[in-house]
Amino acid sequence: MAEAEKKEKAATKERRPTAKKRDLQGEKRRDRNKSFKASVRTAIRNFEDAIEKKDSKLVKETLSDVYSAMDKGVKRGLYKPNKANRTKARMTIRALAVA
Repeated sequence: MAEAEKKEKAATKERRPTAKKRDLQGEKRRDRNKSFKASVRTAIRNFEDAIEKKDSKLVKETLSDVYSAMDKGVKRGLYKPNKANRTKARMTIRALAVA
């Protein structure tokens, strides 16, 4: 009987304040990262729209925005360096086809 009570107490025990704080920090980081990744996808979408319009000046500007966003994502640790390099290389090839 005593063992069952100990297990019950352990299950209902409050979490430590540091654990609660880490949860809050994780939620904030998750929201910040989610927002940043959305802005990167928007930059990529703008680049693709510029390619469809076949405006070489606009393509160069939007490609620069994508480069910047991907590099910042690598710096923050949201993207692995190879993913960013691969994405930038593919977009550069597409941009050269328009120019």
